[in-house]
Amino acid sequence: MIPGFGGRRRFKDLSEQEILALAISSEEDDARIYRQYAQKLRADYPDSAKVFDAMAVEEDDHRQRLIDLHKARFGDVIPLIRREHVSGYYARRPVWLVENLSLDTMRSEAEAMERQAEAFYRAAAAQTPDADTRKLLGDLAAAEAGHSEQANRLEDKLVGEDKRDEEDRAAHRQFVLTWVQPGLAGLMDGSVSTLAPIFATAFATQNTHTTFLVGLAASVGAGISMGFTEAASDDGQLSGRGSPYKRGLAAGVMTTLGGLGHALPYLIPHFWTATITAMIVVFIELWAIAWIQNRFMDTPFLRASFQVVLGGALVFAAGVLIGGG
Repeated sequence: MIPGFGGRRRFKDLSEQEILALAISSEEDDARIYRQYAQKLRADYPDSAKVFDAMAVEEDDHRQRLIDLHKARFGDVIPLIRREHVSGYYARRPVWLVENLSLDTMRSEAEAMERQAEAFYRAAAAQTPDADTRKLLGDLAAAEAGHSEQANRLEDKLVGEDKRDEEDRAAHRQFVLTWVQPGLAGLMDGSVSTLAPIFATAFATQNTHTTFLVGLAASVGAGISMGFTEAASDDGQLSGRGSPYKRGLAAGVMTTLGGLGHALPYLIPHFWTATITAMIVVFIELWAIAWIQNRFMDTPFLRASFQVVLGGALVFAAGVLIGGG
């Protein structure tokens, strides 16, 4: 089958020229990925950006060596063959997903890329009878195998332990500001604000189906409201809290989950079984919030427990009193 017209070539069916062309395009793609990592990191992690810049230069060198060999053996015209044209060939993340990768994930992705490239060159060398081509592919396999160590050496040279720790702290802080803080606010809002309407409805009607519908509506409505409010309140440019869309997503989803936690038990048809289960879920939710505050926000556990549990208990009591009245 012709690539791009519904089928892919099997790797074992590629000619030597096609293997070289595939290697050239792959090295070019990897260099672009490393440069994009560097560009993404340059503002907040300039030293790690230098590491990815240096890795991109290495990929450029590999590509040039492959091009030189192709010219010597097959001429100047390189066939168009890319990863997506070969069945079973390793894939790379789409470029637009780079925006969502953390520094640690980029480092892990780079290590995986080097391992995959090494495996490709070893398989390609085994399939190539020409001595010069086989030698170059074998050399590149060895180079890719050593890239992880080389990246570590580059990181030690360009970043250093103190700067690496500083970047790790900055990455952790950004994670907390972008995901944990709005998510925690949403979880607190969803868990606490829906207590009164859910339990007021439960004790007023003693109808589990009605209570579940009220809880579902309150949770989803609160999630949508909280998500839009978080996204619209701060674009993150001055505060450094990160993408408003990520923060809005975290706040909206966690608000909805916080309310659904004690609404879902009312799918149980027996009123008291559902209510007792919901109370247990509320207890777990409130202590989970206290733990997250202590773990990520450095709030003393006793103070977090007192604030969350007392607040939740008061809202719960209000719902029971209103519904029971």
